[in-house]
Amino acid sequence: MAQSAKILVIEDEAHIRRLLRAALQRAGHTVSEAATAREGLSLADIEKPEIVLLDLGLPDRDGMELIQPLKQRSGATVVVVSAREDTSEKVAALDLSADDYMTKPFDTEEVLARVRTALRHRISGNGEDHPIETGGVCIDLAHRRVTRDGEEVHLTPKEYGILAELARRPDRVIGHTQLLRAVWGPAHEDRVDYLRIVVRGLRQKLERDAARPKLILNELAVGYRLHIRPSDNGL
Repeated sequence: MAQSAKILVIEDEAHIRRLLRAALQRAGHTVSEAATAREGLSLADIEKPEIVLLDLGLPDRDGMELIQPLKQRSGATVVVVSAREDTSEKVAALDLSADDYMTKPFDTEEVLARVRTALRHRISGNGEDHPIETGGVCIDLAHRRVTRDGEEVHLTPKEYGILAELARRPDRVIGHTQLLRAVWGPAHEDRVDYLRIVVRGLRQKLERDAARPKLILNELAVGYRLHIRPSDNGL
């Protein structure tokens, strides 16, 4: 049975709000709408949505400024849906703790897929309790154990740190800065070369073919994500 959710759409263009509302309601979700940042924050306080679809080009305030307040005030998963395609915009949104980023124009089926993924993440919490299995790899954060085809894989502390950060939010892009800050500390958050070396080591140990990775995927100039196949973990 499909999981339903309370979803808030913050978007100033009426035809896009209508499009999203129709698609989301067909999928069984409850939808509220806001055309401005002020209205969006007010509805977030009242409705307590589980997911917010957030446009960045709002008439009264830049949507970037809403990401952290929305997460703090409502606990919602924030998915940015914006016409801004620059890599720097994606990086900035992810660094502000946005959970996902989609660019316009979009396919409504892709929006629904992102919503389903966000709901699975909310249901599973932070992933500490249940091992993640994908492509023959099992990541058990509760016991700090990683196996491939049933055989335990030895990881360096930095390799495990990066893998754990990705596994806590599977199928979401985690920005370079976020990963570096979490594993190396703020003083090294610009050392993307460190990150590339560690990811290369992880791929050598976990991927079937490190030259054609299917587990740890790169979002060019933005970050990395841990890919979970739909058939894995009962998803």
